[in-house]
Amino acid sequence: MPTDRQPLYGRVAVVTGAARGLGAAMAEVLVERGAQVALLGREERTLARVRDSLPAGTCACWEADVTDDQGMRRVGAEIRARLGPPSVVIANAGVAEGGPFAESDPTVWRRVVEVNLVGSAITARTFLPDLVDACGYFLQVASLASIGAAPMMSAYCASKAGVESFAHALRAEVAHRRVGVGIAYINWTDTDMVRDADEYAVLRELRGHMPPPARKVLPVAYVAERLVTAGERRRASVYVPRWLRSTQLVRAAMPPVVTWLSRRELPRLTAAETFSATGLLGAGGRADQATNQDGPPG
Repeated sequence: MPTDRQPLYGRVAVVTGAARGLGAAMAEVLVERGAQVALLGREERTLARVRDSLPAGTCACWEADVTDDQGMRRVGAEIRARLGPPSVVIANAGVAEGGPFAESDPTVWRRVVEVNLVGSAITARTFLPDLVDACGYFLQVASLASIGAAPMMSAYCASKAGVESFAHALRAEVAHRRVGVGIAYINWTDTDMVRDADEYAVLRELRGHMPPPARKVLPVAYVAERLVTAGERRRASVYVPRWLRSTQLVRAAMPPVVTWLSRRELPRLTAAETFSATGLLGAGGRADQATNQDGPPG
């Protein structure tokens, strides 16, 4: 193989949550670096637009619910038959909701945990045999919320803390089989989910009370490039922006600081505007909610 070829050249990569936002942006970078990409998401039409925006023959798309074990097994088999066995898998699918926990819809709260945590585990289970055969790489997209929880985002924070622990456990289990497992800690990224969150006054204000570097919204293309590069280098972790790594050193101190700030600011914010549950945020969240109106996958 010529030495100027990049590490991902000719490999098959799977990206969940690929219909828009970060997933679609990572698919574009993966294709630029020579990979064939399987796009997975809830909306066939939106996935097809992503596929058609990329060079012909570089990717294919499958409508899939990452929380559906049987459906994911079927999709996995179809990917192997059409593209070949994957050697890179990026568990990016995720949803979020905001609002006071006591007023949250139990079904919506549970769905956030199911998609973000259970869906990541099902994604790993579906493709782990391929990654073992290829000595491949699994990248779990986590969040600053994995390190420091915030009020009004209990389901999202719980699920992202869960995927961090899941990825650590999986890494330890498969290290001797030469499978790499990475965790992507990302901060606010310019996706429809974050833009939708900013439409709600309390969520917008809470972000505004974060230190200036922590409240900055990053371009999705920049985040995508950093994550794909981490995959090329089989990193155990990637922090976007880079300063997020320092939060690991002070994570034990973060809960009392967040509690102190919330005790001071939440009464003022909620007095100015009543805040209720948002439902699933962003176009992706609304698509997931609409698709599930007939009940859970069978």
